[in-house]
Amino acid sequence: MKLKNLFLVLIAVAAMVSCKSQYEILLNSNDVKLKYDAAFKYFDEGKYAKAASLFESLSVMTNGTERDDTVRYYWGLSNYNYRDFYTAETNFDKFIELYPQSPFTSDARYLRLDCLYRSTLRYELDQTPTYKAIDEISQYILEYPETEHMQVCRDMLLDLNERLDRKAYESARLYYRMEDYLASRVALRNVLKDDSENIYREDILYLIAMSSYKYASLSIPSKQRERYLTFVDDYYNFIGEIPESHYRRELDNVYRKAQKALGRDVAEDTETSGMTERDFAKERRKVIREGKKSEK
Repeated sequence: MKLKNLFLVLIAVAAMVSCKSQYEILLNSNDVKLKYDAAFKYFDEGKYAKAASLFESLSVMTNGTERDDTVRYYWGLSNYNYRDFYTAETNFDKFIELYPQSPFTSDARYLRLDCLYRSTLRYELDQTPTYKAIDEISQYILEYPETEHMQVCRDMLLDLNERLDRKAYESARLYYRMEDYLASRVALRNVLKDDSENIYREDILYLIAMSSYKYASLSIPSKQRERYLTFVDDYYNFIGEIPESHYRRELDNVYRKAQKALGRDVAEDTETSGMTERDFAKERRKVIREGKKSEK
């Protein structure tokens, strides 16, 4: 029984060696037709790594011939299907440069963008590939407004821009989590200065207000009034823009605490939900005037 098992193992090993040798022979062959047919056979069988190596080898042999665009396109497509997106993008980019009129060029342009998109990194990591993908996809949309891939391209752009928004938001929020509230407010305001349409705008405005309140509450008494007034201004900015926010109740409570710290009658400010935009502006001016009087 042991001899039989050993015999079967030897047969399997011999078969593997034979198969490997056959592939190596193909890879080193100068027979263009043989290698061309074998490359497509491996491609059709889903053996994309082997197909890619054969097409790469073929590209030297078919350079300048009528088969060259086919070989180069399928070289890129093999790498794409093998999920080697970096190499595939490089291949497609070179292909487009060499064969702008090829029947494969339209697909190559889109697949290159898909490679760039798939090569981007999580928001926590370096976003240089994300910026490159956004630039290339945006340019593609401008040049090919009738493309059948328009919706997919728009979805890719949406995802990539949301990733950048989160990167900016999380980087600024880190200061808040570290309890460095002055740096937190500055960093969060800079996020909106750079991109007022950031998808985390509501959260950012909320954290700006909370940062200014906590910074004021932790300050020495001589600095608190001025800093509470900064919070009041941030509070009115928030509720003036997003009056129905789920953060509203918390901010209203904090606002009443700030008013109490400022020595104002808390009762008159317990309800702000019914204020108009004009009321907000009037109230902000009133608080600022009081701040200036106290400073004098």
